[in-house]
Amino acid sequence: MKRNARSLGWLWLGMFVLVYLMTISACSSLGSYPPAPTSAQTEVQSYKVGPLDTLNIVVWRNPDLSGTVAVRPDGRISSPLVPDLLVAGRTPVEIGKEIESILGKYVREPNVTVLVTNFQGMFGEQIRIVGEAARPQAIAYRQNMTLLDVMILSGGLTEFADGNGAVLVRGSEGGKQYSVRLKDLLRRGDIAANVDVKPGDVIIIPQSWF
Repeated sequence: MKRNARSLGWLWLGMFVLVYLMTISACSSLGSYPPAPTSAQTEVQSYKVGPLDTLNIVVWRNPDLSGTVAVRPDGRISSPLVPDLLVAGRTPVEIGKEIESILGKYVREPNVTVLVTNFQGMFGEQIRIVGEAARPQAIAYRQNMTLLDVMILSGGLTEFADGNGAVLVRGSEGGKQYSVRLKDLLRRGDIAANVDVKPGDVIIIPQSWF
């Protein structure tokens, strides 16, 4: 009986040490990255069309040449008299001018307006959120976008998320990593935990041990 009690005591002690080490490991990982800067200055830039965007092409006084088209995965579109035009990485105004140039061979002084109705953006400018988000996904960057905006679009955290252990990887800075406090921001309403995001950022949300 004494031997069994002693063995059980050692078992409980071993479990305690294991949990303690896991806790220390988790705490040390939280402090391994500097906090993300609150402000991340991003130059004002015109939106560039990306694959899977949807474009509404309006040719004034020519409804037969107008219509809605999807940007193919190869970054090209096809529309009446414009069978295969590369549009990815270009602004709607640039695309409209190019279509005017092409249609000018068939239509006198065409006037073209291009509107983006479904946004995905260029691959390198998307914000990606992975791990324990309710809806992991890639999100088109918007000017002055913040971490809170990204989390709203992704549906917040799962019940298993280690929100304060999340990491922001900044592609524009060569993959530099910052810690972000998503739990404080979303579940405690600490607006001081909100930070700006930049095109190409990746937000990684780990699973909590507990």
